[in-house]
Amino acid sequence: MLNIVLIIIVSFLFTGIIDRTKNKLTGRKGSPIMQPMKDVFRLFWKGSVFSGTTSFIFSIAPTIYFTTTLTAVLMIPFSNSAGIISFNGDFILFAYILGLGKFFNIISALDTGSSFEGMGASREALFSMIAEPAFFILLGSLSILSGQTSFLHIYNLIYHSNLLPVYVTSLIVSVALIMFILLLIENSRIPIDDPKTHLELTMIHEVMILDNSGFDLGLIVYSGFLKFAIYGSLIANLFMTANNSILQNLLIFFGIQFVCAVTVGFVETFLARYRINQNPQIIFSVSSIALLIFIGVMILNGKFN
Repeated sequence: MLNIVLIIIVSFLFTGIIDRTKNKLTGRKGSPIMQPMKDVFRLFWKGSVFSGTTSFIFSIAPTIYFTTTLTAVLMIPFSNSAGIISFNGDFILFAYILGLGKFFNIISALDTGSSFEGMGASREALFSMIAEPAFFILLGSLSILSGQTSFLHIYNLIYHSNLLPVYVTSLIVSVALIMFILLLIENSRIPIDDPKTHLELTMIHEVMILDNSGFDLGLIVYSGFLKFAIYGSLIANLFMTANNSILQNLLIFFGIQFVCAVTVGFVETFLARYRINQNPQIIFSVSSIALLIFIGVMILNGKFN
């Protein structure tokens, strides 16, 4: 249960820290760290409005999106403590349970009949399809390194491989960097997308939820906060070991999450979003780097003769 509580706590703060970082770097006072969550709670108290052109898909999609994201939270371990859902090959279910939620979010946008939302849904589907191999290749590399196929055992045994510590450290840092890029892609943040833009022609995720309102919109927005915390937890678990005390692991967990949030704030302050036609090339390059990591692990483990 500890991992669930920690991820929920981080989800309350992550986006606020990003906004706070951007405000400090641009010389503005800005809003409190908890302001994004206050906005979500305000949405929860509002009613939802449904267009006459939508079907039941549009009304159930936000709930499914939130439920699948929450299910993914249940699968994240904390150091040597397994998630509530833990079994061999659980990282495959993890990826596809998030994919299921995104699928309903996409068809919900198509269900509105809006050309703008259809355009955003098409882009979201394309970028997710390209980014998905990178995640599987990375987890596959860690699985080969540890000899295990579940999140808990992959993270716990990664430091006990036959590779030299310098190789293990380099691999972990490389995986963490690619995981961070996947965090930006999956959450539609700069430089892939700009969550603050209001120009429909360049929007991706935000244009998909233009017709959502009230409680449903609150579920979608908070699911995004949870996904930030989920990917931050995947990165943090790379640096936590069973030999550490629970206090040390807690400091590592919150420290990594804070660094991730601040780094996102730096990226969004000093980088502009890429042109739409450049995004697939950037995401393909991430998958290519992940493939190089996979080949490197195979060579170092003696899988290639």
